[in-house]
Amino acid sequence: MMKYAPYIFLTLFFLFSSCAGAPADGDMQTCVYQQETAEELPPIVFHVPGDNLPVSTFREVWGYVVQGREQFLTPDLPLTDIAYFAAEVNMFGRLVGIPNRNTLPAHPARVHLVAVCWGRALSHFVLLPGRPEREALIRDLVEAARDFDGLQINFEEVPNQSRENYFSFLRELRERLPAETMFTVALAARTRRLPNDAYDYETILPFVDRILVMAYDEHWSGSQPGPVASLPWSRNVANFSLGVIGPDRLIMGMPFYGRAWVNQNHARALIFDGVENIIREQNITEIRRSNGVPNFTYDVNVTVTLYYNDAYSLASFMQMYKSMGVTKVGFWRIGQETRDVWDFIRIAD
Repeated sequence: MMKYAPYIFLTLFFLFSSCAGAPADGDMQTCVYQQETAEELPPIVFHVPGDNLPVSTFREVWGYVVQGREQFLTPDLPLTDIAYFAAEVNMFGRLVGIPNRNTLPAHPARVHLVAVCWGRALSHFVLLPGRPEREALIRDLVEAARDFDGLQINFEEVPNQSRENYFSFLRELRERLPAETMFTVALAARTRRLPNDAYDYETILPFVDRILVMAYDEHWSGSQPGPVASLPWSRNVANFSLGVIGPDRLIMGMPFYGRAWVNQNHARALIFDGVENIIREQNITEIRRSNGVPNFTYDVNVTVTLYYNDAYSLASFMQMYKSMGVTKVGFWRIGQETRDVWDFIRIAD
């Protein structure tokens, strides 16, 4: 641990000087940043244009392929596993929209069926023990998985009140799937253990072969602008995940996508006083009537803030995870990435 001590003293220097903002044009330096945490962790290397990017080697490289966008999967991609997204639980608790594995372009990777369930009420409903809907869903999942090498459960809106039902659902699925079927689950990112958490890693771990931690959406559509996943935050997620899950069964999920925010949202419902205020503030002089209904248009300036990933930032993520002992990574999703990122990914022999 002592070998990282010098970086602690450099923290404020890097935060308030070279790493204080985005590199200026022509700035080719590599920034190193040691975040203050309860434990000392290896420093993060921020790669910027002009760096010679490192090649990162992993035992498993997973990539999500969305049904209907199979054309983005090419045989040359260094993937060990393809997560085929997705079959969906419908309002009656049945599995529908199961993708046809034969639709995928030829690739030597294992193919896993991803099953999703959207909505807190639906998730609670289909997980209730003793209900015929739960039994039918488990049968559907086991049957659908026969055409694949693995099954991944991605239920992202399980209420904490349904946690015990979710745990028993995963346990029963594991018991009823063939032993040779790899059983995985995608779970929300955590930096610490939460009370009464439906996605408690430690409780779920005995039921599955892999846990893919979705280390993204640190900032989301309704939050303040910021990275979908920052390196310091992702390092904390990886540190916690490695401690609970361990490197053999942990897959660190990484985002290919970016996100944009606007500083003003003008789409809203308005009462008449609000309309009059806009007419006055915007100096509206032309009001049209369409089929008798008044309407007008006006222009406003909107500031858009966008965060995204390129080969340099993704190489930084991979190098960081590799230095921490992560042996498996996964990407959401194929087709959203800068294609040159694949030049810096290798599969271990």
